[in-house]
Amino acid sequence: MGNKVTYQKGKPISESISISEGMVYPISKKLSISKKLITSISKKFKDFKKNSALSFMALPAIILVLIFSYIPMFGIIVAFKDFRYDKGFWGSAWIGFENFKFFFTSLYAWRITRNTVCLNALFFSLGLVGSVAFALMLHEITKRWFVKFCQTAYFFPYFLSWVVVGFTLFAFLNMRLGILNGLLKTIGLGPLHWYLKPEYWPAILALIYLWKTVGYFSVIYYAGLMGIDPAYYEAAAIDGATKWQMITKISIPLITPLMVIIMLLQIGRIFYADFGMFYQLPRNIGMLYPTTDVIDTYVYRSLRVVGDIGMSAAAGLYQAVVGLILIGTANYLVRRINPENALF
Repeated sequence: MGNKVTYQKGKPISESISISEGMVYPISKKLSISKKLITSISKKFKDFKKNSALSFMALPAIILVLIFSYIPMFGIIVAFKDFRYDKGFWGSAWIGFENFKFFFTSLYAWRITRNTVCLNALFFSLGLVGSVAFALMLHEITKRWFVKFCQTAYFFPYFLSWVVVGFTLFAFLNMRLGILNGLLKTIGLGPLHWYLKPEYWPAILALIYLWKTVGYFSVIYYAGLMGIDPAYYEAAAIDGATKWQMITKISIPLITPLMVIIMLLQIGRIFYADFGMFYQLPRNIGMLYPTTDVIDTYVYRSLRVVGDIGMSAAAGLYQAVVGLILIGTANYLVRRINPENALF
């Protein structure tokens, strides 16, 4: 019996087609899915064509992200291999999670994880408060030339490398010739061995972080404040609101979405320590490791001494996965509270 096309009685052709006698296959759902897919692709193409100028302006950044962020992800396989230079990526033996086991069973795994998370959380929270405070102060200044001067003064430290900042800090904290120890001598407190006292360094690192980055983020928040309609402040002034009430009821609520976005991005980096900061400021002194040693510096020392690329790649993958989970969780919580403030 040859195959033939038949139609189910009482139904249109679009709803049922039989390929062989007695077998009926509905295709309306498949047609509906295909139609939706074609419509979606057509809509995206029209949006791209409409915003083609902006898309081409973003093309260099997209290419850079592709080259330096996505293509190197091929190297993730090194975290699961006993990498050897003579055998290469594919020739090296698979060892599964042995590199992760070495990292997590290390005597210092808890210490470096604690330092990385706690110090970054301290930096982000203090940075948020300090940046918003400086932005609000700039917003209240009426002299434009003074605003520009303050912006330049705040922003300048951001361009200094951590090497320069590290030597500047050493000039302040040096045991014999340090400026700070010289001031302590004048008031009879005597010099302190700053580079032998790990308990002082969380506060020192936090102050240096604020000094270097608060200007950068304050400019971002200041731009957000400048985008607020002045009519809000005029109406509040007519109603007799004080400056503090304007700040708490108008300025801060209207820049809250910007604050949330920046904090979400920083939460995603909470397992990534600034290597230059944690390596250059404490000068890699072993006595300070209990409070300044983080995942990045530990991996660097291990790679330099042992030369184990697999363990280094495992630590990097661990940081990336945990960072993704943290930013996804934080964004989910923000979306549950206020969907408009969510990052995605």
